[in-house]
Formats: sequence, C-alpha cells, structure tokens
Amino acid sequence: MSLKSYRMISTGILVGLIPAAALANFAVGDTVGTDLDEIRAKFEAQGYTVTEIEVEDGEIEVEYVLEGQEYEVTIAPDTGMVLEVELEDDDD
Repeated sequence: MSLKSYRMISTGILVGLIPAAALANFAVGDTVGTDLDEIRAKFEAQGYTVTEIEVEDGEIEVEYVLEGQEYEVTIAPDTGMVLEVELEDDDD
C-alpha cells in the first residue's frame, strides 16, 4: 500500500470521528454549571435538544434528546457537577 493510500485512509478516519466527538455525551463528574439558563445554553451549544430542565428533590434534572435518544442528567445544584446520566427507555 502506498503512502498516498495511508494518508487517504487516515484522513477518512479522522473525518469520520469528528462528528462523533462533537456529539459526545456529558459524563458523571463533568461540570455544567448551577444556573438553569447557563446549563440549558451549555447543552444546546453542544447540539442537544433540551426538552425539560427543573429542580426536583434538591437536584437539577435535565432531559434532552441526542440523535433521537432521550437522556436524563442529574446535576448537583451547589457544584454543577453531573451526578448521573440515564438513558431513557420507552417504558418510562
């Protein structure tokens, strides 16, 4: 295989990975803020559709959609740290 072929394959792999990295999901331990408007803006800036954001049982809960899949994230209101990321299934 020629050097040109390797370059084309490498470029193809990188181009394929960029959209996946841009739509990376939030993870436990990430800090997303403590203000509801700030949190919404951060999620929407990442391309997520926020369907609900509220304070419930002393925690901030954000429901959002990513690539057609629904998620719920629980955030500590004092630190803005993500405590839990839950993939919603159709039975909920």
